[in-house]
Amino acid sequence: MGKEKNPRRVADNEAMAKLRMLRTSPQKLNLVAAMIRGKTVEKATTDLTLSRKRIAQDVKKCLLSAVANAENNHNLDVDELVVAEAYVGKNLVLKRGRPRARGRFSRIQKPFAEITIKVRQVEEQA
Repeated sequence: MGKEKNPRRVADNEAMAKLRMLRTSPQKLNLVAAMIRGKTVEKATTDLTLSRKRIAQDVKKCLLSAVANAENNHNLDVDELVVAEAYVGKNLVLKRGRPRARGRFSRIQKPFAEITIKVRQVEEQA
């Protein structure tokens, strides 16, 4: 008489991971996400490791989490995984301020972002 199992949010040959509250703007994070879209997991991991962008290490952690989900939860072959989707969303914005000249006050916005990475298993063409 228990609850029914939730339906999967992704297809049978896919797995995903989501990373929230990344302390960077979504625009900067999207540059890193665009760097790995459509690539194999090995190539994407190498690109993120060698990237000079600060947020690339967090994106790499999310990618490795998606690979681990695919391997452990969905029994997919790690060697045949490609990054199917990598999309970015906005999260909260901290509002801070700074006193300026002539009694004025300027606003400083410190945005947060989130990233979702889906990996898909594709059979290699021989």
